[in-house]
Amino acid sequence: MHYHQILAGLVLAGSAQASLYSKSSAVLQVDSSNYNKLITKSNHTSIVEFYAPWCGHCKNLKPAYEKAAKSLEGLANVAAVNCDAAENKQFCSSLGVQGFPTLKIVKPSKKGKNPIVEDYQGARTASAIVQAVTDKINNHVKRITDADADAFLSADPDTPKAILFTEKGTTSAVIRSIAIDFLGSIVVGQVRNKETKTVEKFNIQSFPSLLLLPGGDQEPILFEGEMKRGPMVDFLAQAAHPNSASDGASKKDAKPPKEKKDKKEKPKPKAEEPVAEKPAAEEPVAEEPSEPEADAETPPAPPAKKEIPHHHLPDLGGAKDEAADALVDSLADIVHRNAKAERKLFPFYTIPSLNPAHAQLAKALEVTGSIEVVAINAKRSWWRRYEGDYSEASIMDWVDAIRMGEGAKNKLPEGIVVEDKHDEL
Repeated sequence: MHYHQILAGLVLAGSAQASLYSKSSAVLQVDSSNYNKLITKSNHTSIVEFYAPWCGHCKNLKPAYEKAAKSLEGLANVAAVNCDAAENKQFCSSLGVQGFPTLKIVKPSKKGKNPIVEDYQGARTASAIVQAVTDKINNHVKRITDADADAFLSADPDTPKAILFTEKGTTSAVIRSIAIDFLGSIVVGQVRNKETKTVEKFNIQSFPSLLLLPGGDQEPILFEGEMKRGPMVDFLAQAAHPNSASDGASKKDAKPPKEKKDKKEKPKPKAEEPVAEKPAAEEPVAEEPSEPEADAETPPAPPAKKEIPHHHLPDLGGAKDEAADALVDSLADIVHRNAKAERKLFPFYTIPSLNPAHAQLAKALEVTGSIEVVAINAKRSWWRRYEGDYSEASIMDWVDAIRMGEGAKNKLPEGIVVEDKHDEL
């Protein structure tokens, strides 16, 4: 028979591995089972955040990362991997993730080889992330001048072509992303307004303008809608379908990570403001977040939030509880600090209010608060309640007192200790 000698439990509704991002978030949730399809094999550039839900720096980054995801929607993949989930831990380690949050930019190779992966070392702001990612979007747009226009038009005459006429010399992220969407089916080119011969050839009157050459003997078609990514893609789709999910990832292609059978996540509804699409000739710009910038990474460590074995632990369901968050953050920091110093510390567990064991334990110990912390020594049959604030220092003082044998203890009621046949959780 095996007992946990000391158990510090949180009697509250919580989730052991709840995702930091809801299903309605613009951030693509990826796991070890679909990372290869959605990121590695995507034609689009991706930025991936590797995080742990208990990590304070990850929580600070969340607002900026979600703003970046909205600004980059359709242009690049903005994804996140929950490294605290059991199925992802080894996967994150294999990718060299050594701290949270870790951001990696994945740029597809133009030669069909493995993508180029590099750590993002820039500022943790929406605008900085957007700029870094757009700089890494591959450019499959051909620059066309008066000197080589005939060669461009005569090459593969049956293949559809799209030409953007613009006053700008740079190739925007929007037109580059469109070229990726139709890679292999429509050849995309760009003509600057100073190439007067080509401009006059197609009777272009304003800039920017998008012209579709369907191929063969079909007449050119001038796009007359708004110069925004969505309408432009729809316009070109009359000549060829955009790449399928197997050729590139999109948010609707991704399925959220599979939950364990003992988990039933109910993500909180989240209202999001619509984001206007950017003109083809302009780069996306994201607003700066008001939240503080994360200035350091949190090394991986055992999280404070874990599961009681053999019990059903439903998710928090998105309920907001600042006190619970503060408590879990403090416990996570305590566990991490002790693990880093290689000091032995008794385990911490969460017991959600929907767990059948919650009501039984709370009644037996006569604790009535919405959030309670108790220490239980099953072997010596005693328990002790924590009555301080939720700061790390206060909780650590309480933990130290328990380890030193100080303070009053209560006799553990019968029926609380359950036999556990496993030595490890």
